[in-house]
Amino acid sequence: MSRTFRYRRLINELRANRSGHDQTSVLDGLRRAILDGAAPPGSMIPINEVADTYQISPIPVREALKTLVAEGLVNHRANGGYRVAQLTLPELREIYFTRGVLERAALAQAAALATSEDLDRALAEHELLQQATVEGDSRAFHLHSRRFHRALVTPCGMHRLLHMFEATWNLTEPFQVMRTVSASDQLQLHADHEAMITAVARRDTEALLAVASTHHDRLESAIVSAAGQLDVIVDT
Repeated sequence: MSRTFRYRRLINELRANRSGHDQTSVLDGLRRAILDGAAPPGSMIPINEVADTYQISPIPVREALKTLVAEGLVNHRANGGYRVAQLTLPELREIYFTRGVLERAALAQAAALATSEDLDRALAEHELLQQATVEGDSRAFHLHSRRFHRALVTPCGMHRLLHMFEATWNLTEPFQVMRTVSASDQLQLHADHEAMITAVARRDTEALLAVASTHHDRLESAIVSAAGQLDVIVDT
């Protein structure tokens, strides 16, 4: 993907979803564009063009970018400007490992606390995942996979843990990993989802954690297989 294409894609995304003309609007717009994959890892973020898009000065744009740097979504280099953060494959795998640890901690509490409404929300996302799998819609599979996992962990009620889980997930979101895995890997991952929601329905925490661990290992293997399609830095 060329630099010019990335630049135009980002600006078009910001312009189409602009909600205001202040620093908060810039922050929300940039974060959404990065998490949605509209600004892939390594993309330059042109301060002046973003400021023109929001019809504001460059100062609030820089402040918004500083917040995104603190969140790990953007990198800044002296005289090098701001770019969407990139990772090496080992770093990406490390973040997925961390996310898996946080998720299993949340699931250990959520299994016993999930209400019928919580289960219904997870089932609704599971059905949308099933539809995406059948239709080969990788974008929908990516979207509803996150929503499915969020629905399973939210009943734990541990807000700080959930915040860390979401923040860690955000670090991997720009890579749009679930949109690059093979059809066969999607089927296997979806089978894990089926087993996870069955375990939650049965309040079987031990089985849930076992499946979650298997799911994480399978996901890591899928990441390695799809590495050539991801915007990761290749170690030399």
